[in-house]
Amino acid sequence: MRSLLRGAVAALVLMTAGAGQAPLAAQSAIEEGQAPDDAARLNDSPAAPVPSQDSLLRAFIATLRPRAIEIGVSPILFDATLPTLNFNARVVRLDRAQPGASSAYSATPPFAPYLASHVDRVRIGMGRARYGTLRPLLLRIEQDSGVPEQIMLAIYGHETGYGTFTGNFDLLNSLATLAFEGRRRDLFTDEFLKTLVLMSRGVPRAQLKGSWAGATGYPQFLPSVYLRLAVDADGDGKPDIWRSEPDALASIGNYLRDAGWKKDVPWGVAVRVPEGIDRAAIRSPLSSPRCPRVFARQSRWLTIAEWRDKGIQMLGGRVPAEDELASLIEPDGAGKTGYLLTTNYRSILDYNCSNFYALSVGLLGDAIVE
Repeated sequence: MRSLLRGAVAALVLMTAGAGQAPLAAQSAIEEGQAPDDAARLNDSPAAPVPSQDSLLRAFIATLRPRAIEIGVSPILFDATLPTLNFNARVVRLDRAQPGASSAYSATPPFAPYLASHVDRVRIGMGRARYGTLRPLLLRIEQDSGVPEQIMLAIYGHETGYGTFTGNFDLLNSLATLAFEGRRRDLFTDEFLKTLVLMSRGVPRAQLKGSWAGATGYPQFLPSVYLRLAVDADGDGKPDIWRSEPDALASIGNYLRDAGWKKDVPWGVAVRVPEGIDRAAIRSPLSSPRCPRVFARQSRWLTIAEWRDKGIQMLGGRVPAEDELASLIEPDGAGKTGYLLTTNYRSILDYNCSNFYALSVGLLGDAIVE
């Protein structure tokens, strides 16, 4: 692909080369002391513009045409879409501002401020109101997927404010920009191509709006996730995560089930950690290849009974069974509230690999139904 891209960019450069500097004859004249006007007469053609970011992006995307056709995108659709693509500098700025985008990022902020802003009175109140309206639907989805109704609703609340905001970035431009920019080229190239597949299947581009990173619809699925896990729950023959709450919520449940959700196991429970606990002894010996900073904050696995033996006190809520495995996290440091996390917590992390996100989903869900 790089060779194809170099060729495409080279072609653009060749089209604009020549007038950006004086020919050798004019350079020699200047070096010999000729007057500037005399040298200028040897090169009186206007300067051509440097290739724009838009044209360079389109040259890169043009190299993807064979891959697009191979996965089912029609040549007509690809060729018609290519001239409409534009580089979005704001998308690049937002991507580079993400935690972890720089190798220098190492801060571990406390969880409490995030919790206060994401599990607040407004979000809990809206969740309870939607719970009352949607409960028959949520119960059906829970019976089918095994995922608790409040967890699906909490994700819906976190992702789009229960459907009140879903993002207004054009997905094709955002994903093309991120693929062209190159920090995570493989990921965003694939998502760009999958967006074209969605269009090939009849989803209009005007509907494909979302976040700057390409997440779309009520559940904020990437295009590849939609193609793999979106569900038609309202029976109209197509999964519509942009306008159908039944489809969106069932798709969230299907996602978590696919991520390994265990039925009848809570996500976790708040705990008090004794002062004298030996944290070195409970440190996890494992290193995750995915989201290593996220998993590094969690302890080794012990059963709930073993945690009790170490002096951990449960602070209410639904406590996992005594033989259930759990890991410990202390997101605000020693002496503050900790949480014992089951394997279902890892399923929420699969949705968004952030401890703060996963904890707040669990806690919001608990608050909605308490």
